[in-house]
Amino acid sequence: MDTVSLFKPEIQELLEGRDWPQLRAILREFPAPDISDLLRELDESKRILVLRLLPKHILPEVFSYLDPRLQEDTLRAITAEETRMILAGMPPDDRTEFLEELPGQAIQKMLNFLSAEDRREALQLLGYPAESVGRLMTPDYVAVRPEWTAAEALAQVRRKGLDSETIMVLYVTDAAGKLTGVLGLRRLILAGPEERVAGIMIPAVISISALEDREKAVQLIQRYDLAALPIVDANKVLLGIVTIDDLFDVAEEEVTEDIQKSAAVAPLKASYREASALSLYGKRVAWLASLLGISVITTGIIAAQTEMISSAIALSFFIPLLIGTGGNTGNQSATLMIRALATGDIHSAQWGQALVREIGIGVLLGGTMGLASWLLGFFNGGMKIAVVVALAMTTIVIVSSVLGVILPIVLQRLRIDPAVASNPLIASVMDILGLVIYFAVARAVL
Repeated sequence: MDTVSLFKPEIQELLEGRDWPQLRAILREFPAPDISDLLRELDESKRILVLRLLPKHILPEVFSYLDPRLQEDTLRAITAEETRMILAGMPPDDRTEFLEELPGQAIQKMLNFLSAEDRREALQLLGYPAESVGRLMTPDYVAVRPEWTAAEALAQVRRKGLDSETIMVLYVTDAAGKLTGVLGLRRLILAGPEERVAGIMIPAVISISALEDREKAVQLIQRYDLAALPIVDANKVLLGIVTIDDLFDVAEEEVTEDIQKSAAVAPLKASYREASALSLYGKRVAWLASLLGISVITTGIIAAQTEMISSAIALSFFIPLLIGTGGNTGNQSATLMIRALATGDIHSAQWGQALVREIGIGVLLGGTMGLASWLLGFFNGGMKIAVVVALAMTTIVIVSSVLGVILPIVLQRLRIDPAVASNPLIASVMDILGLVIYFAVARAVL
């Protein structure tokens, strides 16, 4: 439980008693994320009161932590001057994230509250593709020149550091603005005052194009253990940086989206708490209807084999066992492959290696499950049924293992999110393939 929750009854009492000085003093003690949690639980009138009691320097940060719907509701309830103060005080990347959620007319209205410089900055960031890392970057960073001395670079930190997103890493640019190196603050402080930046900087720079997908930025931050990632254009001119806190949010959003897709739910645009019942219905019903259509095929396959099932009624006993195991096996391999692709542990170009490995694993799993199925078939239907069930089980497990690997890779090659190869989809496809395999084996043996 966060600290502000412990004080919530006292805060409510101060609000009811209109003890503004005491309430203002208490709010000063809490970090911005905790205050935003408190605001979510208050009605609009009290929420606006609390916002107006906050120190001006913390108000934009608290606002940036609110959910998009609460942000819009809040801006509608406060004055134009308060709106101007909040928008002007927000970091450029947080402001862009807020603006991109608004309809076009509302964006234009919000832009009118900004200064000419902030408006140009906002329009530039909004001009990048929706999922690009350019939308996340901030132009607030400290840049130094390679020919400067360490003393001159430290003076630049003092001038620009207060408004910078981070000063732990400085970016070295030439006269044309091209990124030529990076310099850690610690290394700069420990250098002699007359040492040149060019002599103490690290020339090998990990950077990313502003047009790249934001997931690529997450991967680079993780791989190279960076606190911030420089964003450049096609000519390597430094445009801005994206910091690890923003990419943590991206990583959380991407994982949430993948989990929702893996459960055959269209990704939610808002949080579950904010989403309406009608919205949740719409996100789920289309997938369920599609899967129902696939299940109709399954029913048709069983209906077409009525004669065979009637002649060997024991065959029907093992249908749930076989298609259930096929679906579970496919889900296992698909989940492992989707996650490996998402983390960069494996690339689509390595599909051959992954396929060979999964075939081997499928053979081992199929043999194990086939042996267990032979025993079940023997005691519930005799030798021939045991052979049918064992052969079908082994084949189904191998096929489902291979399908679980191939489908995510094919989707990625087609530039479709591999998470679409969701567990319900794999299970439904394997229902069809499992029945086809089962009855084909039964027809051949019996």
